[in-house]
Amino acid sequence: MKLVDAQIHIWGKGLPSNAAHWQITSFSASEAIKMMDEAGVDAAIIHPPGWDKDSTALAIDAVTRWPGRFAIMDVLALDKPDTPSRIARLRQGPGMLGLRYMFLKEPERTWVEDGTIDWLWSAAESAGVPISALATDSLKALGRVAERHPRLRITIDHMGGRGGNTTLKDHAAMTHMADLVALAKFPNVAVKVTGAPGYSSESYPYPIMQGYVRRIFDSFGPQRTFWGTDISKMPCSWRQCVTMFTEEMPWLGEADKRLVMGDAICEWWGWKR
Repeated sequence: MKLVDAQIHIWGKGLPSNAAHWQITSFSASEAIKMMDEAGVDAAIIHPPGWDKDSTALAIDAVTRWPGRFAIMDVLALDKPDTPSRIARLRQGPGMLGLRYMFLKEPERTWVEDGTIDWLWSAAESAGVPISALATDSLKALGRVAERHPRLRITIDHMGGRGGNTTLKDHAAMTHMADLVALAKFPNVAVKVTGAPGYSSESYPYPIMQGYVRRIFDSFGPQRTFWGTDISKMPCSWRQCVTMFTEEMPWLGEADKRLVMGDAICEWWGWKR
C-alpha cells in the first residue's frame, strides 16, 4: 500500500501567518523527506503557503530533487489578467497537478458567491486543472459551481472545516457537516480528510474525529475520500496520522484503505507517480 499525503507545506523564510502551524522560519523538503521516511509515507503533495513568496520555487526544486516523492497544488493570483493563460499551461510545469485556494476571508469568499471568479472555474475546467478549496462558508456555492462545471474536479479541504483557522474542537468544529455531505451527489466533488487530529481535543486515536471521517467516507466513498495531514499543524507525529487510519479504523477494508491512503488522490489529480 502506497501512502500519499494529500497536503503538506514547505517554506524557506517567514513565520506562518496561521498560528496553528509550527512557528518556525523554515521547513524544508529534506526535513519532510526524513520525517516521511520515518513514518512510512511514500509521497506528499505540496501546497505552497502564502507567507513565503518563494514557496512555489521551493516546491518545484523538491519535485526535481526527489522524483516521485512530491507533486504540487499551486496557487495563482485571482486578480491578475494573465492568470487564465497561466492556468491553461499549468500542468506543463514540473510536478504541477492543479490549484488550491482559500475562500474563508473577504474578498475571496464573496467572489465565490457573487460570480466574480466564474472565469476561474471555466478556465480550470477547460484546461483539465483540478481545484482544491478551503471554503467552509461557501460549500453550497461550490455545489452550484460543481453542477455548472461537471468536468471540473473540485476537492474540499480539511474535512470541509476551517483547518487551523479555527480553535473550535470536536463537534463544534464540524457544524458544517450536513452541507459537506450534501456535495456527495456531485460526482466531480471529493474531500480531503486532512488534518483530522487538529480538530480534536481528545488524545490519539481521536475517536470523535474518526466518526466524522466515517461519515465523509460513507457519503463520498473510497475514490473521493483522501487521507493527508497538513503535518506542520498536527498535534501528533506523522506516523500517528497514518495509523489513525490504517490501524484504528477497522471498518476501513484493505481495498478501500489503499484508495483512501494514496491511490485515489493520485487518480483524482492525475499524478502518474
